Amino acid sequence: MLHELVRREVAETARQMVLRGLARQTSGNVSARADDGLFAVTPTGTDHARLTAADIVVLSADAQVVDGLRAPTSEVPMHLSVYREREDVAAIVHTHSDFATTFAVLGEEIPAVHYVLGFAGARVRCAPYATYGTKDLAANCLPALGGNNAVLLANHGVLAVGRSLVEALTVAESVEVVAGLYYRARSIGTPQVLSDEEMARVMEAFSTYGQPTRGAVATVEGG
Repeated sequence: MLHELVRREVAETARQMVLRGLARQTSGNVSARADDGLFAVTPTGTDHARLTAADIVVLSADAQVVDGLRAPTSEVPMHLSVYREREDVAAIVHTHSDFATTFAVLGEEIPAVHYVLGFAGARVRCAPYATYGTKDLAANCLPALGGNNAVLLANHGVLAVGRSLVEALTVAESVEVVAGLYYRARSIGTPQVLSDEEMARVMEAFSTYGQPTRGAVATVEGG
């Protein structure tokens, strides 16, 4: 099986999305860049909780299936556009997590009401709406993502990126945690937002925090 290890890691990350409440059944998708420039992606319309390495599809940079028996996720255009734009990105996790998607439905960004958002950036911007699976969605995603590690997709969900699947999943989880805090805080008062200067310090500290190895399971925590 071509890129069996990467495919196992993609399948495990997809299962973790479900276990951590970031996705349900077939919603969302995961991909990873292999060392030879090929990409391993989750298949379309398959329950993430049941995925195995054999279900994962290997693609070329021009979206051609190189290995795998299933059709790839419909969001291949968005994944490949991010990889082309961001050479530092080696993994992508796309979720429909509840709190973050609530702000995507509102068309609002998530501000830094907690420092753990630093895994994603000083804020998580919201990209304009486009139909799922289209090149328009990919085009809208890139400017809003910029150099950050996460972006909201209006009326859709969250795209999180990282240097590894561990990092991308950690980013997705941190966005959902902070979105939940922001939602609750807004319901009872006016949240205090950390300054860009403070978030720059946090992100500098996070750049050397933990250094999880590829394939490990990370948790979102501070300290």
